[in-house]
Amino acid sequence: MRKKLTHEYFMKLALAEAQKAFDKEEVPVGAVIVCNKTLVAKAHNLTETLNDATAHAEIQAITAAANYLGAKYLSDCTLYVTLEPCVMCAGACFWSQIGQIVYGASDTKRGFQSFEKKVLHPKTKMIAGILENECANLLKDFFEKKRK
Repeated sequence: MRKKLTHEYFMKLALAEAQKAFDKEEVPVGAVIVCNKTLVAKAHNLTETLNDATAHAEIQAITAAANYLGAKYLSDCTLYVTLEPCVMCAGACFWSQIGQIVYGASDTKRGFQSFEKKVLHPKTKMIAGILENECANLLKDFFEKKRK
C-alpha cells in the first residue's frame, strides 16, 4: 500500500528531526523540505552542536535543499517546520523564495509574525497548526527538562 503524502505525513518527518535535536539537548525544532512530493532535505537545530546562532533547522534544511537541487531558489518547494520560523529564518525563506511554509506550533515570543508578517516572499503560501499539539508538546517537554 502506498503512503499518503499529506501535510501530516511530512510534519511527522519534521517531528522526527526535532526529536533528534531533543536527544542532542538542542532546542527541538525539525524541518524537512519537499519538492514535487519528494523529500529533498531534512534537518534539525544545531546551534549548540556547531556553536552557531544561525544553525536553525530551517537554515540547515534550506542549504541542504539548495545543494541537492542545485538551485538557490526553492519556489517549487514546501518547508515543513515544527515551530513558526523566527525573523532570521523567515528572511532566509524570503531569499530562497520558498514556495510554501507549513508549520506546527506558533511561537508567540520569537516567531516572525510577532514582528513583521511581510518578511516572507509575496508568493510564499503559509499553513499553520499542522500537528500543532505534538510539536508544542515536544518543546514544552524540552524546556521543562531544562528547568529541573
